[in-house]
Amino acid sequence: MPTRMPPSPSPPDTTPTAASHQGLSATEARRRLAADGPNMLPGSAPKSTWAIVRDVLTEPMFLMLLAAGGIYLALGDRTEAIFLLSCVLFVIGITLVQERKTQRALESLRDLSAPRALVIRDGQEQRIDGKSVVRGDLLVLREGDRIAADAQLLDGQLEVDESLLTGEAVPVAKLPTTQDAQAPASVGAPAASAGPPQARPAPLGGSAAHEVASVGAMSSMLFASTVVTRGVGVAQVQATATHTAVGRIGADLAATTEPPSALQEGSRTLVRRLGAAALVLASAQVLLGWWWNGRPLLESLLSGIALAMAILPEEIPVILTVFLAMGAWRISRHKVLTRRITAVEALGALTVLAVDKTGTLTLNRMAVAGLATAQAHFTPEGANELPEEFHPLAEFAMLATPADPFDPMEKAIQRFGHQWLAGTEHVHDGREPAFEYPLSSDILAMTRVFASSEAAPASDQWLLATKGAPEAVTDLCHLDAAQQRAILQQVEAMAERGLRVLGVARARWRGAPAAPGADPVWPQSQHDFDFEFLGLVALADPPRAEVPAALAECRRAGVRVVMMTGDHPATARAIAQQVGLSGRPDLLTGAELEALDDATLTARLRHVDLCARLKPQHKLRLVQLLRASGEVVAMTGDGVNDAPALKAADVGIAMGERGTDVAREAAALVLLDDSFASIVAAIRQGRRIDDNIRKATRFVFAVHVPIIGLTLVPTLLHWPALLLPVHIVLLELLIDPACSIVFEAEAEDHGLMDRAPRPVADSPFGARQLLFSVLQGLGLAAVLLAGQAWLTAQGWSAAQGRSVVFGTLVMCVMLLIFANRDLSRPAWYGVTDRNPWLWRMVVAMVLLLVAMLGLPWLRSLMGLALPGMGGLAAGAALLALSLAWLELLRTVNRRWPRPSAAPRPA
Repeated sequence: MPTRMPPSPSPPDTTPTAASHQGLSATEARRRLAADGPNMLPGSAPKSTWAIVRDVLTEPMFLMLLAAGGIYLALGDRTEAIFLLSCVLFVIGITLVQERKTQRALESLRDLSAPRALVIRDGQEQRIDGKSVVRGDLLVLREGDRIAADAQLLDGQLEVDESLLTGEAVPVAKLPTTQDAQAPASVGAPAASAGPPQARPAPLGGSAAHEVASVGAMSSMLFASTVVTRGVGVAQVQATATHTAVGRIGADLAATTEPPSALQEGSRTLVRRLGAAALVLASAQVLLGWWWNGRPLLESLLSGIALAMAILPEEIPVILTVFLAMGAWRISRHKVLTRRITAVEALGALTVLAVDKTGTLTLNRMAVAGLATAQAHFTPEGANELPEEFHPLAEFAMLATPADPFDPMEKAIQRFGHQWLAGTEHVHDGREPAFEYPLSSDILAMTRVFASSEAAPASDQWLLATKGAPEAVTDLCHLDAAQQRAILQQVEAMAERGLRVLGVARARWRGAPAAPGADPVWPQSQHDFDFEFLGLVALADPPRAEVPAALAECRRAGVRVVMMTGDHPATARAIAQQVGLSGRPDLLTGAELEALDDATLTARLRHVDLCARLKPQHKLRLVQLLRASGEVVAMTGDGVNDAPALKAADVGIAMGERGTDVAREAAALVLLDDSFASIVAAIRQGRRIDDNIRKATRFVFAVHVPIIGLTLVPTLLHWPALLLPVHIVLLELLIDPACSIVFEAEAEDHGLMDRAPRPVADSPFGARQLLFSVLQGLGLAAVLLAGQAWLTAQGWSAAQGRSVVFGTLVMCVMLLIFANRDLSRPAWYGVTDRNPWLWRMVVAMVLLLVAMLGLPWLRSLMGLALPGMGGLAAGAALLALSLAWLELLRTVNRRWPRPSAAPRPA
């Protein structure tokens, strides 16, 4: 039935259908909230302060610091004990601050995305938090509302944007339950549009396959996290929280294992092995010192603890934590929030970027892509003005559209009209319709009726503007079969280019009022008018402007981009051509994918960059197969349907502006500005961080070898101890800042994005890289031990010898920083390189040496003595020999072959 328009386009304060509903009582709502729980998805619980402190204290290094501090107390050396124990408190404080910052950032993003809902309770409308919605609540829904729970539409008519569930940008018509039984399946088609031939997005699959089934069969069902684009209605909540379609996908997420970081795996394995070696060697050191050298037991225990501290690479956790956390901060400056910092490491080895189309490559915002009449076509791109013959088509498309719409297609029509008809008599802002025939299940077109400005009021002449599905509009125009075929051929040609098409028509009607001063008796149906067909309006979800350049940079960097979308193949291919995603014509559909076994599908994937009509389980399977074939995969998406694949990927990237909580919870990275270019910036930062982690790792293992040698060898040779726990802790206070500040601040290498991704098997903890570091350290250890032997032979005291060797070792730490910054050139070339912390570190080390030797109390604490000019000359000679060894080793290393890529295990 036709309906009378309200006098104002703004919706009334109270929904007309809401007055007949009482809703739940406040008491019953509280009871159901207590029984069912809040309407929210479970999130990650923040780690407690005690848990953070416990994790720090159970680290082997800190346990050894506590043991050493206790032994020093037992020996009566309170100064050394306080020094060691204060280091523990310092690290605990830093860890707490870092953990709290990360937690606050995640909570802020979650708060921003929390929806609110308008419900009817005790007969009154009231606005509540989305988490307070309960089963049985009546939701009052208007344009722009995000639906808080799964619900059944009881009254009104809505169009809903379900792209977060289906991946399809075109809104879906929703009718009340009573009308749904009589509505044909075509009701679920895009409102008044023709897309790629009669195609709807594939339903969700897996455990949630039944949640969004055939839209036509469920045209009264509303789903949580979707958005109302048009209409007003009242719906009854059927399910909340994890019982919604969105929440059930959580079962898929829970069953999907999150891939462990390669750095985590490598570092854990290495630290376990070194921990076992440290335990064995430290025990041997205690026995040798006590039994072989006759030292007191507590002193031997201190020596054993010192050796264990020297062997354990306790800086590795510092490197992984600080580098990745700082990397996450740097990436956040490019509008990318890091939810799991281990993903930053995976970015450095990324080989495949699997992207969703809607909202990722495209704006998820419809725009007019062209106009067509029987004689001509118009494309806005590159045009300066709209030809006169298209003015009526654009004018009546605007008249058939509300002046301030919420529907994305109607917004596009109004934007187009105001842009191309500005300054002409064809723009009718402020003109209100007297009557409207809304879209219905019988006629997929809407008509707005205006009082004619060209006739006297007494003539009762009315102007009608109609738009809708082309087949519906041509039917209203009563065209002959040949004319209809010609128009539908145009529609099919446009649809094959991925365009949505509307037909536009106009009519004039003279109607007499039923009584003087009353409105005319409006015909019962739009078929009672004689419409004139004006033409077609083609709309598209345009690609993001930054996407082509970002895709080109991905190709230069050796990162393959694969589109995975639930949309129609024609739309996917059209968008891929517009952005230059791939030159390969092959396309894989979900139906074809289901017919292939894993081996055949893996082989097919090597030659396909476009995948369309995919269900969630299809995306998940594709990501898993890509990873099993040796690829490092990033998956981008904004909808619930992307969540399982986001979690299964090495790097899941969700959209922050319009993405769902489910997608954000599953993803490792969140694009705060939804910009595809930010992904490329994150990949660049990931490669830079990966390079710097490798530099820092080489440095750490190279430093530890001479420390081990200077701790273990004196015991075997019956020398006085060269390094005690206080020396090692002081060295750690130098090594940690060198890693976390100097190497972290290294600028990116030249040509960073012009090289292929590093092989998956090329780990910072690989045998080749560690061998190079060990050889660096062995050379330095040999030089320093030889220097100590010479000094002892010359009659130098133990304190003087320790001063020369320890002072040279401190300067060798600086030398190793220069040597490991860039292995492609000599160490001294890096003196002029840009690094804000490098020379500050040099100054700090020099000042530390001056303080240790110049301050009597500190010199006594360290067991040192003034070396004199002879000691300074000996130290300089040892430093020169160390530099010569490092350069010789660097030259030999450059001639070794590089490792090749190897597929990861499935």
